[in-house]
Amino acid sequence: MSKQRIAQKTVRKSAAPATVSGSARRQIRESNETRLLEAAEHVFAERGFSGATTGAIADRAGLPKANLHYYFRTKEALYRAVLANVLELWLDALDRFSPEREPADAIAEYIAAKIYWSKTRPNASKVFANEVLHGAAFLGDYLSVDLRRRVERNAVVIRQWIKAGKLRPVDPRHFIFQLWAVTQHYADFEVQVRAVLGRARLTDADYQAATASITELVLRGCLPEASARPVGTKRPLDVAAPS
Repeated sequence: MSKQRIAQKTVRKSAAPATVSGSARRQIRESNETRLLEAAEHVFAERGFSGATTGAIADRAGLPKANLHYYFRTKEALYRAVLANVLELWLDALDRFSPEREPADAIAEYIAAKIYWSKTRPNASKVFANEVLHGAAFLGDYLSVDLRRRVERNAVVIRQWIKAGKLRPVDPRHFIFQLWAVTQHYADFEVQVRAVLGRARLTDADYQAATASITELVLRGCLPEASARPVGTKRPLDVAAPS
């Protein structure tokens, strides 16, 4: 089940008065849906699917509860739409991997992108993690079919890099799992990271340090000896929006 199908039939068409132009109706609908999805992401991350209520989500979005049900008929429909957004956010970055690219650049960019999303959208990762930890009732088919295919597609690229001598022999799938774990830690376990670092909130410098440390560690572990970047090599480590 693709992420498009996860969210299908979740959004109702707007029926704004005829006096409002078509473009204005679209803008209103898009604005309201965005507000609702952002609020839902926060509430689902904080309370989980079972604990979240449409009333709490509507309150956080600053919209009447009736408006929420106008766009999303049920809490499940809204949850599926949030999951679809999260999947697009977290997994599309993996498509940076291609045989033509240098693995050092592709892997470093992927790490930077994942840390960027951990910084700017930590709740997205928490929603996904909560769903998986509770048995993936809404994502089971996606994980075993679509995600599996996607990982295998990128595993093929990693095997090509290995065959070309650009990467040390690694298990491609476990390598991808490890990239997910080491980057999403800064979203899923943000409270723990802040506690250990003694921060009320993580700073840009903290995320930059995480990007630098993870990139150095991963590249030193997977690049051939001759092409490994020396310690202290300067890289563009700013946690900026991925291109």
